[in-house]
Amino acid sequence: MKYSQTISTEKNKKELIFITICIVALIMSILLGVCLGATRIPVSDFFKALIDNDDSTNSRIIYAVRLPRVVASVLAGAALAVSGVEIQSILENPLAAPSIIGINSGAGFFAVLAMALFPNKFSLIPTAAFIGAMLTVGAVYIIARKNGASKITLVLAGIAVGNLLNAGINTITTFFPDALTASNSFKVGSVAGITFGKLTPAWIYILVGIALAIIFSNELDILALGDKTAKSLGMNVKLIRFIMLITAAMLAGAAVSFSGLLSFVGLIVPHIVRFFVKSGSRRLITASAFLGGAFVTFCDLLSRVLFAPYEIQLGIVISYIGVPFFIYLIMKKKGGKHGDKA
Repeated sequence: MKYSQTISTEKNKKELIFITICIVALIMSILLGVCLGATRIPVSDFFKALIDNDDSTNSRIIYAVRLPRVVASVLAGAALAVSGVEIQSILENPLAAPSIIGINSGAGFFAVLAMALFPNKFSLIPTAAFIGAMLTVGAVYIIARKNGASKITLVLAGIAVGNLLNAGINTITTFFPDALTASNSFKVGSVAGITFGKLTPAWIYILVGIALAIIFSNELDILALGDKTAKSLGMNVKLIRFIMLITAAMLAGAAVSFSGLLSFVGLIVPHIVRFFVKSGSRRLITASAFLGGAFVTFCDLLSRVLFAPYEIQLGIVISYIGVPFFIYLIMKKKGGKHGDKA
């Protein structure tokens, strides 16, 4: 008994240390993201600008360029990471992620459609992206359950749906070239040129989505036990799953609305966190939000300084990391139980 309690205490301690490391990584990525670039800004000037908000050159760079970009990176990373945690748990598929199964593409298609039909209504874009993400995740969920589709079949179907929706995005930008003035950046994923105005109301969706994910984290743990067990414990499985799907779609859609079609964040971050956090979804979601924000912010910093004075798009940097990681997961999980039903 004492041995098991010792193991549990040690496990709890390690998880809390890991979450602390994630928080520190987020803080460090924010400081580096604000202070490094074509113009290097001392950390002291950053804190001075936050307090005084003077009219100095560094303050203007911070408020007009660096800070909006860093905030956008943190929000997008946290949203996509938490969305990935939920989707993997709901679909019981470790290879599922918003970008892998087409949810980002669905959100992007509806966001571009809103830009084409309502060019001056920027506030509609996050809502349109959410609707697109929700419809896509619903279609993927039906494919996952219909006729016992395998997990690999689910991933392949998601990739097919994603390619179809990407073709739709290209079609819209062909007929409405002014709908997306930076279509290439949107399709690859970027937060360059972002402003605080473009983050509204997307940041509200993201904060509400993360809050809902944490609130329903216990229900997510029960869902992981299987539908029969969850029902025997009195859970309304369909309702809870529907709420979780809406939450995941809200997070992915809001992130896509301002950062474009960023890939692999919802795949890489949850897998790293699951390696260290095993006690429950609440800590898993919390750590994923912190690490996701740090990961995307750091990747955006690399996109600016890696080949300076040239800047590459954020999505390219993430893809260089994400594609090998995805291939590794496929190779690791091939055969055996990984042909099981979704």
